[in-house]
Amino acid sequence: MERNTKRELRVVDAPFVALGPSGVAIRDRLKGLTARDEMVLRCVGEHLGRLASRDLAERCRDGNDHSADKWAARKQGLTASSSSRWAGSITKATHDQWALSRRCQSAHIQGLEAGVRTLRHRLSLPLGEKGSKGAAGGYRSKSEWFHKTRRLTILEYRLDVARADREAGVVHVVRGGRKFLNSRHNLEAAQLTQAEWRERWEAERWFLAADGESGKRFGNETIRVTPDGEVSIKLPAPLADLANAKHGRYVLAGQLAFAHRGAEWRDRIEQNRAVAYRIHLDVERGRWYLTASWQRPVVRTMPLETARAKGVIGVDTNADHFAAYRLDVHGNPVGDPKRFPYDLSGTTGHRDAQIRHAMTQILHWAKRAGVAAIAIEDLDFTAEKTREKHGRKKRFRQLISGIPTGKVKARLISMAAEQNLAIVAVDPAYTSMWGNQHWRKPLVTQRRKMSRHDAAGIAIGRRALGHPIRRRTAPPHDDQSDRRGHRTVQAEPVARGREETRPPVTERAHDARRRAGTQQGTRGTSTSRTVRDARSAGTWVQDSLLLTD
Repeated sequence: MERNTKRELRVVDAPFVALGPSGVAIRDRLKGLTARDEMVLRCVGEHLGRLASRDLAERCRDGNDHSADKWAARKQGLTASSSSRWAGSITKATHDQWALSRRCQSAHIQGLEAGVRTLRHRLSLPLGEKGSKGAAGGYRSKSEWFHKTRRLTILEYRLDVARADREAGVVHVVRGGRKFLNSRHNLEAAQLTQAEWRERWEAERWFLAADGESGKRFGNETIRVTPDGEVSIKLPAPLADLANAKHGRYVLAGQLAFAHRGAEWRDRIEQNRAVAYRIHLDVERGRWYLTASWQRPVVRTMPLETARAKGVIGVDTNADHFAAYRLDVHGNPVGDPKRFPYDLSGTTGHRDAQIRHAMTQILHWAKRAGVAAIAIEDLDFTAEKTREKHGRKKRFRQLISGIPTGKVKARLISMAAEQNLAIVAVDPAYTSMWGNQHWRKPLVTQRRKMSRHDAAGIAIGRRALGHPIRRRTAPPHDDQSDRRGHRTVQAEPVARGREETRPPVTERAHDARRRAGTQQGTRGTSTSRTVRDARSAGTWVQDSLLLTD
């Protein structure tokens, strides 16, 4: 059984240092806007939003027959209704949205294929057939078997439709969000009135985004922001009569001042380097915001050996907390485990704030500890969340679906780069199981409570450092006095207590005299060092020999 289990273990990928962020985005509120400013922004956003919807529909109709000539023709058609720069921003956003939809379509097909494979395998097994860790078993009853055959037919139909759409280049995109569109049919659950829903829906479909251009004044000709915080917009041709400045521009009365990364942004626009801007309205708060973003040059990441030089902090990601443990360069746990909780219920802004707060605490702890890297799992639950794979384990499927793996990794990499910390991504295979097996029980004391998540943090950290997760190693190599197999550091599987900790100090040999209540030189088995006692002892031995003869 043990040999078969070893053959089934998959190969663990080597750890690597994750690449740093490739871009920066900052946001600030547009304060001091007048009623006319808001009216102009609404008009521009609504007009450009209609153009963006029309361009996206045309791009979707082209499908796989798209070409550079068609792209140029679409851009030329939009230029007459806006401007050349607005047309470029709209067509680029359209292509990005279409490409994102294609990637989502591929992920949907992969999920359907995984579900079909699982259903076919389980339906081919006899009823009640037990499964294993590698594959699921048969279904429990005829009723369940019958319902799964119907679900297999449904999934196969959906898979055929998705494959046909992909081959034809058909994608399904909703500007404004399909989820929010469907909430129109159930306003009570969304806690919105029809007027509130309509206002938010129109604001989501506006288009007020412009790509930057290096070499132009302050890095953007369409939406220009000066170092003093003055914001001006190049109005589309049909709205040129609303301009209050030269060359068909409208200058907002509100001022802008980026509190976060303001110096970096100001240094960039003073050198006329490209900066992209996006203006959007938060309907619930009634506030206007401006987001600035730009690309960063590719920076060489920290070498893996340098990241390991001062130890790491292993972080285990869970549905409601981060479990972290600090390890030194040799892979030994240092101190006590730490837990950083977060709550992923509520709105998107609340969830994002919870994750950022927990990550900030981890980064501050890493800086105080003096480590150079944080180790996390390279998680991807795309193929693990399928209903067919886990069956009745609905709570488990909800658990793994609630873990924000992609968002956690991307945000942690961005935040760690500002603290000069490296992120080491490791293979998540068997970290929880082996960490619980080898590290949970040995580290439990009267004052320290260990969970399987804390032990998983140790396993993640040891894998990032290049050490095996097991606490004991293989026997030493052969030499002149000791051959392989004579002695071993690893206890045999049949040895009792082989996973326990070392015996306490009171059971070691160096204090045996103190525990026995004796002093040095007074033990009965020791020979006296005096000449008289030695002579009498020799005489007694000689007399005993004569008697024996």
